[in-house]
Amino acid sequence: MSGVQEMQEMSVAVAFAGMKRAVEVMFRAGCPDCRAHFELRASALLLAIGGSSKTTFYSFTCPECGSSVRKPAGERIVELLTGGGVRTLRLHSAG
Repeated sequence: MSGVQEMQEMSVAVAFAGMKRAVEVMFRAGCPDCRAHFELRASALLLAIGGSSKTTFYSFTCPECGSSVRKPAGERIVELLTGGGVRTLRLHSAG
């Protein structure tokens, strides 16, 4: 990468620093209880990242039936949710 190209990329990063997302990301989800399918805003989801794949999950409340839903989140799901602005909670192991 040339010095000019690096400078241009850094200028863009600086120019957009602190700006909010122009378009809110929507996520498709489904409820295992009522089987409804819907879209949720990032603010309706919570991502919990634990020390292992068994303790990493996302959760939301079904807008149709009100059930609390908790689903496992692998690496790709974690990447998509964090990139889309979902609140993230880091769980710490007792040790």
